[in-house]
Amino acid sequence: MLPDLAVAVLASIIAITLHEAAHGYAALALGDPTAKWMGRISLNPIRHVDPVGTLLVPGILLVSQLLATGRVDVMFGWAKPVPVDIRNFANPRVGMMWVAIAGPAMNFALALIAALLIHPASWLEGSLSADSMALVYRFLALSILANLVLGLFNLFPIPPLDGGRIVVGLLPMRAAMAYARLEPAGLFLVIGVLFLLPALIPAFQPMDVFVREIIRPAFDFTLRAAGVTR
Repeated sequence: MLPDLAVAVLASIIAITLHEAAHGYAALALGDPTAKWMGRISLNPIRHVDPVGTLLVPGILLVSQLLATGRVDVMFGWAKPVPVDIRNFANPRVGMMWVAIAGPAMNFALALIAALLIHPASWLEGSLSADSMALVYRFLALSILANLVLGLFNLFPIPPLDGGRIVVGLLPMRAAMAYARLEPAGLFLVIGVLFLLPALIPAFQPMDVFVREIIRPAFDFTLRAAGVTR
């Protein structure tokens, strides 16, 4: 139980940390050093922890689900946003769009790397115990899963998710400004759709659809792209 939990937490921490670092590196490459000055271009996960989004909300969800059902079906949270000053970009809207793209792009790259590492991991069979090999494979599988969930979920076109900021960068100026105004309410919209509505309407389970129709096909595609057969 504890080893499984440990590898799950480690896979999630790596996915979240590198997602946020990618935003910072992209902003720096486009001319904004704000994240660098504030120490947020970092592989130290503690620098990206948001007390509410990274600790409180996932903790409440974890405990409540374990107490209610004995298992964890849905997890949700967020890291501290990387600070970006769009005034440093030559084109603020387009610059912010590329910064937003960098996070999910990093997750998709990490998912593919984890899948590719399954090949050299197989060379360890015979050298490690069956339990140790199971943990290695579980860590790689969870790394693929965590990165796909984080990357694809963030592409939903709702500000302040990365997908919402990508939409703002693609829309004409007037429409983009109107769409960007949704950002303060966007997080509450996501929480309402994911948790409140399913509680009120049991037949409405968007996370089940997300996992079944998006994550599972993406997971299988990643394995095939890495030449892994199941």
